[in-house]
Amino acid sequence: MAIGESLLEAFSAGELWQIMFLSLRVSGTATFLAACCGIPLGMILGLRVYIGRRMINNLVNTAMGLPPVVIGLFVFLLVSRTGPLGFLELLYTPTAMIVAQWVLATPIVTGITMAAVRSVQNKYRDTALSLGATETQLWITILKEARISILAGICVAFGQAISEVGAIMIVGGNIRFTTRAMTTAIVLQTRMGLFGMAIALGIILIVLAFLVNLIFTTLQEGTEVVR
Repeated sequence: MAIGESLLEAFSAGELWQIMFLSLRVSGTATFLAACCGIPLGMILGLRVYIGRRMINNLVNTAMGLPPVVIGLFVFLLVSRTGPLGFLELLYTPTAMIVAQWVLATPIVTGITMAAVRSVQNKYRDTALSLGATETQLWITILKEARISILAGICVAFGQAISEVGAIMIVGGNIRFTTRAMTTAIVLQTRMGLFGMAIALGIILIVLAFLVNLIFTTLQEGTEVVR
């Protein structure tokens, strides 16, 4: 009964919704930037033949599995007062959180895009070139054929970004009404014994993850129909 009352109180609190919208803004922006960088980079790495290709592949795959706390430490050193970007005063701001999640999400989008376009290239490259397609037209065709896998990569990147806690805790500081996201708030509320707020945030996080996956699944099914 006490937990039920705590849940009702948590859902009626304005702070909960402020935390939710901050998390969506940070993770959504980071995922958008990761897609803008990762898709072109994945296309280039997947379609070009270059020296050291295997080494680059290993680096991308390694970056896909980097622990968030390591990324947080790296970004912290960059934006701290004594770091090369310290003059921007980004530490303990939502912008620093976006940068950390962008660094986390970009290798995921890049790696999945790279694998997807390579798989498609093997099927369509010779056919497209034999029909007189230019290299630009070939790239567009491959991108269209690989779009389902690329959408899946973006979905995975967003899920990883919005659910991580280590990186944004390091660079954001978990400041109330400023940099407190859902995951960092859950950690704090649990430590304080305020399980109502923690459970409420956990429910919202799960629902958001479900809705985002539902949207991307619908988009993927739509692209399959277009085929």
